[in-house]
Amino acid sequence: MNFELFSILLPAFVAGLLVLSTHVVLGRQVLKRGIIFIDLAIAQIAALGAIAARLNHDIESIPYSSLWMPALFALLGAGVIAWLAKHMADELEAMIGCFYVLAAVSAMLLLANDPHGAELMKQLMSGQILWVNWSQLYLPATLYGLVLALVFFKPDVLEGGAFYLLFAMVITLSVELVGVYLVFSTLILPALAVSPLANNKALLWAYSVGIVGYIIGLYCSANWDLPSGAAIVAALALVSLGFRLSWSLYRNRITEAKISKA
Repeated sequence: MNFELFSILLPAFVAGLLVLSTHVVLGRQVLKRGIIFIDLAIAQIAALGAIAARLNHDIESIPYSSLWMPALFALLGAGVIAWLAKHMADELEAMIGCFYVLAAVSAMLLLANDPHGAELMKQLMSGQILWVNWSQLYLPATLYGLVLALVFFKPDVLEGGAFYLLFAMVITLSVELVGVYLVFSTLILPALAVSPLANNKALLWAYSVGIVGYIIGLYCSANWDLPSGAAIVAALALVSLGFRLSWSLYRNRITEAKISKA
């Protein structure tokens, strides 16, 4: 690998590590709550906020509008979902799915007559992680660090309504870094891969699955000129599937060995 390629891949890989740092923890909570589509919904709502900011020149001229507009949309969406979780718990997953579809359709309608709409939509969905620079990582690194510290010192924060607030803030920055598809994949695939494991092992293996997936995806994207977001999603899926199958085979062998000794 030449130095130029390494200089491109390194900040992208660090961006992936930052996203993984919080998404693995939040993804396990998403699976625990059974609200699989919340990440897609919140990410899509944040993307809708980014689109609204870029299409309105008055808002776009306000400093940091590309950050606070998606954050505002995501927080509003998370607030609605938190309310639904209390009052419509039995239909929550269906309502979250509706949120995602409505946000996606709204984005398409807003961009229908924009000459650069297709490119903007592609950027928000697939992301451009391969072209992330170091300056873009300072704010996510700070926020993710604060979120991880809060979860470490007060783990019960993930159990209540504050989870939705944390989730919205993290997702907003992640969408800007890696796009909607990678946000969903990073949250769900590593967590799903390790779901049969005991708690003390699950986090470590989930991080390992995510790191290997990002390394393979970035390498394939850079070497074969593939879309970076799609390549990483595919790599995460394959690594997660491989880990889940390997763990199942391992457990079956352990069980058979115990039976044979009995």
